[in-house]
Amino acid sequence: MSVTLRALQTVVPPTVLIQDQVRDVFSAQPGLSRLAQRLVTASFNLSGIDTRHSVIDELTLDGASSPDPQFFDGTTQQLLRPSTRVRNELYIVEATKLFVEAGRRALAACPGIEASDVTHVVTVSCTGFFAPGPDYMLVRELGLKPSTQRYHLGFMGCYAAMPALRTAKQFVEADPNAVVLVVSAELCSLHLRTSDDPDTIVASSLFSDGAAAGIVSSRSPAAGEKALNLDLFETVITPIGEGDMAWKIGDEGFEMVLSTYVPHIIDEHIESALAPLFARDAALSAVLAPAPVPVLVPSAVSAGVPEGVSAGSVATLAAPVALLVEEPGATPGATPAAAIAHWAIHPGGRSILDKTEAKLGLSEAQLVPSRETLRNYGNMSSATVLFVLKAILDAPATDDGERVCAMAFGPGLTVESGLMTVSAG
Repeated sequence: MSVTLRALQTVVPPTVLIQDQVRDVFSAQPGLSRLAQRLVTASFNLSGIDTRHSVIDELTLDGASSPDPQFFDGTTQQLLRPSTRVRNELYIVEATKLFVEAGRRALAACPGIEASDVTHVVTVSCTGFFAPGPDYMLVRELGLKPSTQRYHLGFMGCYAAMPALRTAKQFVEADPNAVVLVVSAELCSLHLRTSDDPDTIVASSLFSDGAAAGIVSSRSPAAGEKALNLDLFETVITPIGEGDMAWKIGDEGFEMVLSTYVPHIIDEHIESALAPLFARDAALSAVLAPAPVPVLVPSAVSAGVPEGVSAGSVATLAAPVALLVEEPGATPGATPAAAIAHWAIHPGGRSILDKTEAKLGLSEAQLVPSRETLRNYGNMSSATVLFVLKAILDAPATDDGERVCAMAFGPGLTVESGLMTVSAG
């Protein structure tokens, strides 16, 4: 039985942040050291981002100012320091809108699936808390059955959409009639702030708001629809990095730690993190078999000089013979980049994508969905990899049967990966 992800849909809030404008605002904040000002300029300029989105309409940067600003004073151009409570109250209102709209779009885009068919809801977010939470709001606002089972994956960080899909797959495998609505929504901009701290500056140059949703079930895609069969998932914790990517609650919002060392950790451990995933896929592991190597075997010539053979030939005949040994049907030495057509790499930052591309030998074309997502939307934490997967499905060149490898990175440092297959109706 195939378990399929269908009707991937995305939503972003209306306020658009132009990266160059936001850079100038952050670099001009009072109290910043000269070093911090230079770090702001460098971080924003090298981010690979053109635009981001935010639920904070005060950040329109159009010169107008709210009569009672809480996050940004348009008159003084100063970033304010609201409490965690103020930030979370806005999260409750705005996150609910994004969760519901993303879920509504996914249901509307999934032929043959109605709200009454949904048996499970899995929600994902790490940028706010409330109860009854977004899982409850989806049931109420979308008219799902009161008996719908609800699960929320909270405070896991950027990789959380991957375990959400894995959980949905497990529900369907346990009950082939299950229909799971998966929705991720993140409001990272609520927690951006001015600071001299390099990690905070990097986070402020990257994070943004967005939501994505999809339907997971055993039902095949409709005619003309492209979907993703969810084949395998893996989790790996790297030996180092616990303090280099972290997420804590402070008095003035949530505090992000995104060390500049993270790309180096990924560069060092990405191949070993993917190895368990590839090893579980029989077809892929055969394709990725090592290239045949010479194996020395003894010559059939026994000791002594056979009759009719000159003594000068003995050394040649007695020397070991080199044979090439390989598995039947394999393409020896194929790289992951050659064996897997599409790569949905979570764009945690430009340098992370650069390191991943170089280490895995990916082509520029294979990184286009991730780079374009970063350029147009920034890092939306857990929702981001779903944006990348949607971009892959929407591309005209994506064909039925092609493989997709998805990866996302988060606190720990945790690497979540998955293998998928394009399925066309």
